[in-house]
Amino acid sequence: MPQGDKGSYTSKQKRQAEHIEDSEKKRGRSTKAAERIAWATVNKQDGGGKKSGSGRAQRGGRASRTRTRQRSSSRKTSRRTTRPRTVRARA
Repeated sequence: MPQGDKGSYTSKQKRQAEHIEDSEKKRGRSTKAAERIAWATVNKQDGGGKKSGSGRAQRGGRASRTRTRQRSSSRKTSRRTTRPRTVRARA
């Protein structure tokens, strides 16, 4: 995919960029500057193109399953760092 290709963006992202570009033109920016600002804003909001094959990880893959696995409550407490309890002598 050549640099600058907008094929990996969803239709919603393209509409957002077009709206931002129109707003920037109304503020007196050049067409080139308005387009640059519009796509930079879309990238900032969404993290780039979101269509499949755009370099983003697929949902439900092995990596996402291992990351979301939760620890049992007994393992959680054993990991906590607390100071040891002192045993009081009975009088």
